[in-house]
Amino acid sequence: MSLRRSSTALFRRASAALLESQQTSMTSSMRSSVNSNASGGVFSLGARRAFASDADLQKTALYDFHVKNGGKMVPFAGWSMPIQYKDSIIEATNHCRTKASLFDVSHMLGITLKGKNAIDFLQTLIVGDIKALENGTGSLSVFTNEHGGIIDDTVVTKVSDEEVYFVVNAGNRDKDVNHLKKHLAGYNGDVDMTLHTDNAILAFQGPQAVSVLQQFVKDDLSKLYFSMMRRMEIDGKPCLVTRTGYTGEDGFELAIPNEHVVGIAEKLTADERVRLAGLGPRDSLRLEAGLCLYGNDLDDSISPIEAGLTWCISKSRREACDFVGGDVIKKQLADGVTKKRVGLLVGKGAPARQHADIVTADGTKVGEVTSGGFSPVAQANVAMGYVEKAHSKIGTELKVVVRGKENSATVAKMPFIPTTYYRPS
Repeated sequence: MSLRRSSTALFRRASAALLESQQTSMTSSMRSSVNSNASGGVFSLGARRAFASDADLQKTALYDFHVKNGGKMVPFAGWSMPIQYKDSIIEATNHCRTKASLFDVSHMLGITLKGKNAIDFLQTLIVGDIKALENGTGSLSVFTNEHGGIIDDTVVTKVSDEEVYFVVNAGNRDKDVNHLKKHLAGYNGDVDMTLHTDNAILAFQGPQAVSVLQQFVKDDLSKLYFSMMRRMEIDGKPCLVTRTGYTGEDGFELAIPNEHVVGIAEKLTADERVRLAGLGPRDSLRLEAGLCLYGNDLDDSISPIEAGLTWCISKSRREACDFVGGDVIKKQLADGVTKKRVGLLVGKGAPARQHADIVTADGTKVGEVTSGGFSPVAQANVAMGYVEKAHSKIGTELKVVVRGKENSATVAKMPFIPTTYYRPS
């Protein structure tokens, strides 16, 4: 099958699956996924909010820009978003790994907490030690519930001793905001919350993104390392620039006022090294990088220990675990857990899809795939999922059940490809 024909088939199946899930699930707490094949590849997108028609879908400030540039729009988490453009998902994935790709992630929500007690308050809800960060730097963390499960994952940036900024996932916007409001209502301290609904967010990713972006900013981007954030002007417009991303590549997330985002996107994509990219390649890129997708690999029932995110729990906080669900997590830190998230290298043939059973040689089920697909870079079927701890050691030989047939699967180290985050040498 040609890449172009494969891409077209992928879009048709993805659209049908998403629309079907919209009709059968009408609450934000229910999860639906898209599992579609593209030259042997699979991507899984956890769309957790269903709407009856296009009229009900929210649109980002770049919606018309996407349509004008050939974006294939599908419902995702209550938004109309591009799943791909004119190139195939495999072509788009490889382009991001070699040049630069621009993603609209404005369906996600930026949030600022300000005040003398802003950091103290946030640390009652997340597992990280934000106080210990240097101003202008950030770290991945998770919000936890009373049972130690993950409400959402987010990168939290310490702007100053009295200000933090973080971005929450699209499918969790309402849940996260309500969670914050609930705990703010009972908190006795100086904290103000701002929801940046007036900002768009672009993810600009790939090895050549820095040289393209440098043309439009006066600041020296060689001094902005991975996880650092600065306020700067892009093409003369005030923006928040964070050196981070969801692809495993060097890159940036750009928070831009809605009224300026189309003009900046046009400037960036005018460079021949830059292509627009949608949800399809974004998912294959993050899977290659071993990064979790909320709703697939993380949810309210999975703890950071089980998810392999123990490193997010700062050592300075492990003794007290003085955050929501901390008593559960402290016990897991001491006693261990019964299941763990692992990477899997899967044999040739159809890739393992979300919810595929993971079994031993004798057919005993020991886990389940949460994300899976064909890696365009590794040229192999890859997956991640949860297995019983006894079967989680790297190199363990297992099997996955794909379309009723067993295929080989070996527990493998993640990421599946080398990451290229820009760090001090």
